[in-house]
Amino acid sequence: MLAGLQNVTFEFGARAIVEEATWHIQPGERIGLIGYNGTGKSTLLKLLVGEYQPSAGSVERSRTTSVGYLHQDLLSFDTNDSILQVALSAFEKVLQLEKEIEALGIELEKTGDEKTLHEYSDKLHELETLGGYNIHHQTEEVLQGLGFANADLNRPYKEFSGGWRMRVLLAKMILQQPDLLLMDEPTNHLDLPSIEWLEKYLLHYQGSVVIVSHDKYFLNRMVTKIVEVYQQQLHIYNGNYDYYEKEKAIRVEMQQKAYENQQDYIRQNERLVERFRAKASKAAMAQSIMKKLDKLERIEDAEIERPNIRINFRVDKTPGKVLVELNNVSKAFGDNVIIENSSIEIDRGDKIALIGANGKGKSTLLRIIAGVESFSVGERKWGHNVEESFYAQHQLEALNVNNTILDEMKECGSQMNELELRGLLGCFLFSGDDADKKIKILSGGEKARVALAKVIVSKANFLMLDEPTNHLDMHSCDLLIDALTKYEGSIILVSHDRYFVSKTANKIWEIVDHEIKEFKGGYEEWVAWKERMAKQEADRKKAEAGGENQKSKAKNQKSNEPVKAAPVVVKPVVNTAIDKDAKKELQKVQKQFQQLEEQIAKLNAKKSELEASLIDPAIYSDKIKFMEAEKSFKKAADELTGLNTEYEKVFERIMELENK
Repeated sequence: MLAGLQNVTFEFGARAIVEEATWHIQPGERIGLIGYNGTGKSTLLKLLVGEYQPSAGSVERSRTTSVGYLHQDLLSFDTNDSILQVALSAFEKVLQLEKEIEALGIELEKTGDEKTLHEYSDKLHELETLGGYNIHHQTEEVLQGLGFANADLNRPYKEFSGGWRMRVLLAKMILQQPDLLLMDEPTNHLDLPSIEWLEKYLLHYQGSVVIVSHDKYFLNRMVTKIVEVYQQQLHIYNGNYDYYEKEKAIRVEMQQKAYENQQDYIRQNERLVERFRAKASKAAMAQSIMKKLDKLERIEDAEIERPNIRINFRVDKTPGKVLVELNNVSKAFGDNVIIENSSIEIDRGDKIALIGANGKGKSTLLRIIAGVESFSVGERKWGHNVEESFYAQHQLEALNVNNTILDEMKECGSQMNELELRGLLGCFLFSGDDADKKIKILSGGEKARVALAKVIVSKANFLMLDEPTNHLDMHSCDLLIDALTKYEGSIILVSHDRYFVSKTANKIWEIVDHEIKEFKGGYEEWVAWKERMAKQEADRKKAEAGGENQKSKAKNQKSNEPVKAAPVVVKPVVNTAIDKDAKKELQKVQKQFQQLEEQIAKLNAKKSELEASLIDPAIYSDKIKFMEAEKSFKKAADELTGLNTEYEKVFERIMELENK
């Protein structure tokens, strides 16, 4: 066991987070820690790292277990160092060793002392053992995987926004390779390519990983165990998130039946007590029944903690067939071109997901469509009867800071009564008295949720949503998905939550080479199409590489490699004056020459195959497979060099024997 909780109870004031919870984390486990917002997931991670102490029970951890903990509070860290230096600080021991080697090198130049030389040699060996010569390449590879361009690596850390800073700290933590990696919402600040890269990296991670996440796709691909914080208890499921959902439904059903059966039993016995209590002859029996009921271990009602309140959109007007048109629109920030001469339209009934890597201009395009971002060239046209509503997390200035949350909702003109509004706010994690809080005291995330709730109650027939799920738990995400699926209007949204996109979108937009590319179909179909296209491209390049190799081989046979012309020389010319021994040796060398030709031909073909595999997305996107393919390619290239050298020597020997 790496770490765990043994009969732990933890309380905030009078509120219990967990009671007598036991959880053991074993080596190599990948665990998803889930639960509604406010149930204590982040608190459990803090218990595991020792930031909090339990009210009762014990937190256990092996002395040799190293722990990495990624959480939002890390963003308070600031430095003038480059992001490469910050990530490299993961290799503290190696960096210290490099300094010691540098100092010893300077001393050795001055003194030439033998003892210093031995120490210098030992330190170099230690550096090699620790993989010190590879840390820069490894660090750059991880940072690039998380979305950083080469040009960014030497920029100061402090120049980057919170989301990008979190990526640097994630890179550092990955490079430290702790035995136990605790990650609190790691995908919140990542775009789709970076999430996919992180998935592939963590799938081959040697240590154990515990992930708090609301991203169902990520959990399904990443974890083999789910730990749910529910009703102050930890419930463990041995499977991914899909397995958990099915298994939980079965467990809840069984618990509900057991609860109902027990309630029937209690009611029957209470009726007996009422009937017999007044009779002196039956009083002892009544007393016995009451004692039995008092000792009974009560089964909890299995009713879920948060009710399934429906979010309903109200659309007043039906728009025309086309809601928005962009005609030959271009937008750039200095030299950074976002889109160029792009034309596209959004039709009635479209539910579009705008996806892709960060920095490609998704949010900029959304703002252009919303009419709040200027552009240099082209035209944007609204359609007939369009009533739009735009949700973007940085556009929260529209909220009246002196209003309560409830008052802000009342001013939307939704015609919902107070009870309905409070129910809706509950879906957005504002339950009970929270609805009476002033906007001005809310956190950024809470304000974003209020702004999203306002979009929901508007009567718009066209919604523009920028990362709407970032501050919602899974239950609220599911409610929003359900509402958007039933929504009669049109939607365009930006989101990195693949589950959310797969359930809401019927079209996919992607910005490729400054153009908007449209795919008419859902997310799953788009992924399958992309994979087919990538395979076709890899096959094409493989075929081209094979063709080029054949051309090159033919060309070499004609001119560049004299050895290829050798068979023409060797076959017809056998000097009759050569003695028998020389003739025998010539035949032996010719046979060796022929074998080498065959080996070289086979190795050339193998090298071409390996070269093609290096550009196969299935290989280069998987670090382990890519390294294996690269190693095999280098080995084949080295073998080919050796064979060609031997080939030339054998050819020269044939020429010597024939010219005797």
